[in-house]
Amino acid sequence: MRAFVVVGPGRAEVRDVAPPVPRIGEVIVDVERAGVCGTDAEFYSGHMAYLHSGDAAYPIRIGHEWCGVVSAVGAEVDNAWLGRRVTGDTMLGCGNCLRCLSGRQHLCADRFEIGIRGGWPGALAEQLPVPVRALHPLPDSVDATLGALVEPGGNALRVVEAAALTPTSRLLVLGPGTIGLLAAQIAAARGAEVHLLGRDEPSLAFARGLGFAHTWRLTDLPDDLAFDAVVDATNAADLPGFAVRRVEPGGRVVYIGLAEAPSLVDSRDLVLKDVTAVGVLSASGGLSGTIELYATGTVDPRPLVAATVGLAEAADVLAGGRPPAWGAAPKIHVDPRR
Repeated sequence: MRAFVVVGPGRAEVRDVAPPVPRIGEVIVDVERAGVCGTDAEFYSGHMAYLHSGDAAYPIRIGHEWCGVVSAVGAEVDNAWLGRRVTGDTMLGCGNCLRCLSGRQHLCADRFEIGIRGGWPGALAEQLPVPVRALHPLPDSVDATLGALVEPGGNALRVVEAAALTPTSRLLVLGPGTIGLLAAQIAAARGAEVHLLGRDEPSLAFARGLGFAHTWRLTDLPDDLAFDAVVDATNAADLPGFAVRRVEPGGRVVYIGLAEAPSLVDSRDLVLKDVTAVGVLSASGGLSGTIELYATGTVDPRPLVAATVGLAEAADVLAGGRPPAWGAAPKIHVDPRR
């Protein structure tokens, strides 16, 4: 089968590789669609932290936002999975440690992460092996575009839940990228007043086109505008501290973005304002709820996808290539069978 392989910083190939064979408790998924995100771009550039910690190494097969059809099952897997459209969790815990047994497999010290950690192959390929315990069925109303947006949507749903919003809440989302916009859509669906802060006008104009009337540049944000919760969905080292400074006393700050450089938060700001700060790692726990949001039409993130390309075009996308005709939508999808 064909698979996209990053062989070193700034170097990738589409290779013919041996197709996966399902082991006990696993299925093989024929990948319909896969998304690329900032983590994938960091693997391509060589900046991804796991490359330096030893949790990942070149060559690596990336891709953790995906959907597809189960085409084969291993031993101890119900044949009823055959032919089902699915997506799945990125985080694959050992299943035996206290974290896994308490439902926190995404924090397992020995976890694999599909297309990211421990050498588990990713979804930028025609086929993908997945443990059956990680699968989530997709209803017919969730098409391939939506299916490949479940994983980022699961992250965003966990962010919104961590923000503990009410219909009267005012939320500030830092960063109108995929996760930020998905969080904004989910929060708006719950009745919150959503504000978005970005660095460039095209991304903010795109957000306004989605119906978000309150968009700001950093220099334009009014000092007297109060926020019950702030979400940091950026990779900017200066914004985690800014988020704490801008949230109302007693409010909540949720961090999902990761800066390449250390980002500092003054604990005095947290304590003296009685702020609750929450970090969110992964979509684990948010996948089923996201599928329901998409299936019912409560949230429609399809406009966030600028284009769908083939495997051979993925390297250019990861390097930042973007034809003007694609517009300002933040997400690019890959059809591995192109």
